[in-house]
Amino acid sequence: LKYSTKNMTSTPFFPILLLAVLGACECFTGIGTPLSAAKRRSCIFAALLEEDAYTNSFQTIDKCAVAGVPSDDLYDAVRYVDRNASKLYPDESAKGEMWKRAYGSWKLQLATGPPARGGTTPFKTVPIFAYAMIDENNFGNGVGINQDTIILSLLGPHYFNTKRRVMGIGIEDMFLFSNKVTQFLPEFISGGMGLKKKPADFSNKKGSRMPAFTIIGSSEKSLIARGGSGGIAIWTRLDKDIRPAAYGVE
Repeated sequence: LKYSTKNMTSTPFFPILLLAVLGACECFTGIGTPLSAAKRRSCIFAALLEEDAYTNSFQTIDKCAVAGVPSDDLYDAVRYVDRNASKLYPDESAKGEMWKRAYGSWKLQLATGPPARGGTTPFKTVPIFAYAMIDENNFGNGVGINQDTIILSLLGPHYFNTKRRVMGIGIEDMFLFSNKVTQFLPEFISGGMGLKKKPADFSNKKGSRMPAFTIIGSSEKSLIARGGSGGIAIWTRLDKDIRPAAYGVE
């Protein structure tokens, strides 16, 4: 993502800005019938304010994600992106681009607990090395000492619903120190983990739902997602592919 006004056309917000200027703010009525110049200026100013708010929010998120330290305005920045998702990602094309930016290897840096009633839930630094990996076919996650030494890993197909921005997660295999151990797991462990289950194997009733994340936003530096319990996690992009260390693949 580019964050300067000069490079505004490269951001996912640019189509929304055009819509706001040309029609969404009622700058025009009918077909090509302009309103007053004052009204047009007002609409353009409002659109620029939204672009500025989006840019500032992601600058805050990116900075905190890289540092692994929450700032006082991080919660509000994430909330802005979350609440305005329908404007930031107005169609499947915009959501698809956001999803493609989520591809890569990520280190979990910050997280909240489930939402608190009547108040905010602050972000806290994650004290261990935990990662997530998304590619064209699979989602993986696990824990380790660092990005070169991964102790426990899970891997399986993802099922991304573009319209809802929801990524369902299947678990196919478990790895210890990059070695597959799926075949050695006793039934009570593999069954409890939902190993090999497909979306059709879940009833979507409480206690029988596929693990899933709602993708709130993504950039070249950060990934934000909400889990099933409502807690929000922020990852920072790793500088190398985690798959060789986690799954023994080159």
